[in-house]
Amino acid sequence: MKKTIIIGLGLTLALALMATFALAQGPGFGRGYGPGTGYGGGYSSPAIPNLTAEQSSKMQALQQAHLTKIGPLQQALLNKRLELRSLYLAPNPDQPALLAKQKEILNLQAQMQEEATNYRLEVRQVLTPEQQAQFGAFYGPGMGMGPGMGKMGGRMGRW
Repeated sequence: MKKTIIIGLGLTLALALMATFALAQGPGFGRGYGPGTGYGGGYSSPAIPNLTAEQSSKMQALQQAHLTKIGPLQQALLNKRLELRSLYLAPNPDQPALLAKQKEILNLQAQMQEEATNYRLEVRQVLTPEQQAQFGAFYGPGMGMGPGMGKMGGRMGRW
């Protein structure tokens, strides 16, 4: 009897210890949108060499305009993802509603990609031909905003 109690307490303690380690990791790191390794120049990419003060100020103005344009899109995308999550968590998920919400999310992502492309093309126009030749190095694979290994709110999916 005493041996059974000790074994039971030992197993309970071991389970509690494993649960502590599992839960201590916090929100997971995984594939998702956010800062991390992915495609895109990002907003923290290294400066393009030999920029004049005029070029730098034009690029900052373009960046600010771009961020102003995509801010509402990012907020709408976040809201749609939360709505999609709510639909998935419903006791009886409505498949047509889920598919419609996914299409709305894909449409917002396409709009953001279009804005990013327009922004990059506008930035290229500010650069000299020599700087444009180096421009690809700053907007290829690397650290930036986009699909990649970024910090997410959960362990699974892009919620």
